[in-house]
Amino acid sequence: MAALSAGQAQEVLAANFAPWVQDLGLRVEALGPDSAQLRLPYSGRLVRVGGVLCGQALMAAADTACVIALAASFREFRPVATVSQHISLLRPVTNDDLKIEARVVRRGRTLAYCEAWLRAASDGREAAHASATFALPV
Repeated sequence: MAALSAGQAQEVLAANFAPWVQDLGLRVEALGPDSAQLRLPYSGRLVRVGGVLCGQALMAAADTACVIALAASFREFRPVATVSQHISLLRPVTNDDLKIEARVVRRGRTLAYCEAWLRAASDGREAAHASATFALPV
C-alpha cells in the first residue's frame, strides 16, 4: 500500500470529519510516514474577546491533525476514537494562521499516542502543545 499524499489526506478530512470540524478550514500541507502538517487559517469565526484564536478551535485542530498523522501511519484512513487529550495553551495568537505538526509517538495494537505542536505561521513561535491517546480499531 502506497503512502498517503497530502491531497488524499485532504479528501479523508472532507469525507470523514464532522461538518463543524470542516468549518475550521484546516488544510493538509504535508505528510510523513507517521506525521502530518496542517494549517489552521485565522478566521473571525474562531476568535474570542480580543481577537485571540480560541482554545476550543486549537483543541479540535490538534485532534484532527493527530488523526491525519495516524492515517499517514496506517497508509489509509481508519476510524479511531479519542480516549484522552491534553492541551497546553502557551501564548495567544491573533491575526495569524497556525501551522500544526502532529506525529505518532507510539502505535500499539489497541492504543496510539500522538503529539501536536501548534505554531504561529508568521514567526514559528509555539502557541500550544497537545498530546492525545486514541483507541484503534481491532
